[in-house]
Amino acid sequence: MSTERYSPAPARGSYRAPDVDLPVHASVTIPGSKSLTNRELMIAAIADGPGRLLGPLHSDDSRRMIDALRLLGVGIEEAASDGEFGPDLIITPAPLRGGATVDCGQAGTVMRFIAPLAGLASDDVHITADANALHRPMGALISGLRDLGVDVDDEGTWSLPFTVRGHGRVRGGRVEIDASESSQFVSGLLLAAPRFDVGLHLVHTGDHLPSLPHIDMTIECLSRRGIRIERPAVGEWLVEAGIPRAKDIAIEPDLSNAAPFLASAMVTGGEVTIAGWPLHSTQPGALLPEILHAMGAHTSRHSGALTVRAGDSIRGLDLDLSAASELTPTIVGLAAFADGPTTIRGVGHIRTHETDRIAALIGNLRALGGEAEELPDGLRIFPKPLHGGAWPAHHDHRMATTGAVIGLRVPGVEIDDIGTTAKTLPEFTLLWERMLKGANA
Repeated sequence: MSTERYSPAPARGSYRAPDVDLPVHASVTIPGSKSLTNRELMIAAIADGPGRLLGPLHSDDSRRMIDALRLLGVGIEEAASDGEFGPDLIITPAPLRGGATVDCGQAGTVMRFIAPLAGLASDDVHITADANALHRPMGALISGLRDLGVDVDDEGTWSLPFTVRGHGRVRGGRVEIDASESSQFVSGLLLAAPRFDVGLHLVHTGDHLPSLPHIDMTIECLSRRGIRIERPAVGEWLVEAGIPRAKDIAIEPDLSNAAPFLASAMVTGGEVTIAGWPLHSTQPGALLPEILHAMGAHTSRHSGALTVRAGDSIRGLDLDLSAASELTPTIVGLAAFADGPTTIRGVGHIRTHETDRIAALIGNLRALGGEAEELPDGLRIFPKPLHGGAWPAHHDHRMATTGAVIGLRVPGVEIDDIGTTAKTLPEFTLLWERMLKGANA
């Protein structure tokens, strides 16, 4: 791959998804993980001194987090980097102030992570989001914060926008919440918990807890900065009060953002390598080699890279994606070309993501001649010949990239707003088209 830098400015507007005539054979480098970048920014903001993030993601979501922390008084400066995707970040903690409005945009991590931190600010922090993100669940987090002694004024809506009336401290202690709608409720409380007066004893009361790897990621990020966290039972966490250690942290590539690139190998009969694939990771995308292998791909690792090569066919199968629900759109794109039906379970909560992903995926497939049905906790895809047509992104980055995957095999797929990919991967179209060079006759 070329060493030239990619511009962080994404393509905007309608995008005719490229179709290819030959198998894709490419090596791709993916920018840093959004989930890790925003967690490490949060922890660095309450650490005992300045720290540096090496290779952080620069996207809409990470920019929203940086802007929010700066409004709360945290110093965040860009620093020269040898990386391909933008500067490193130097974070300098400071006493948290209020008197500001935080606009979360579309970023679920910002709205769920900043709210607990705002309780530690010295004044009011008003938290809002894009109009099409105000529906995202917040009630369980608001209830938990109040139980911990945080003053939250939501005007009775249990949703955004709301105001956290910061008093410079949060009592902490034991709290019970139902985090069935989002693991981010748990992560948001855990990330701020070290600075609570008495730490945190958090208990999840629901029957279902989605995206467990993201909670493991939060715990790992805190633990490597010296914060002690115990898990006395499933769905229960004890966080000791303390100050995280300042550290320089290298951010892994975003493995979930690698999914459509790896899927391209399977739908075109080719081979794609992702550079810098970590040997161990708490990212949900780390499950991709196992999932893609089960769907018929050949996977291998060599010299810090993951290679996915197409098998004889894409297998339809029954998948529980509760641990990696963010992969659902890409897996649906693969399932559209499988040799039989595919059932995806354990992902009912994705109805409340950027859009109702289950309804959007079913509607988009049907519009192209495909067929799928909704299940209580997921969906079932029945492969049928597809034709070109409109593929609405529904303000959702993963819907947009799934349209690009399907477009590889189906000429004339038109994604209405490819700019939604800027949420976590502004370079998507540049990386995608570079990958496809040589795959057209």
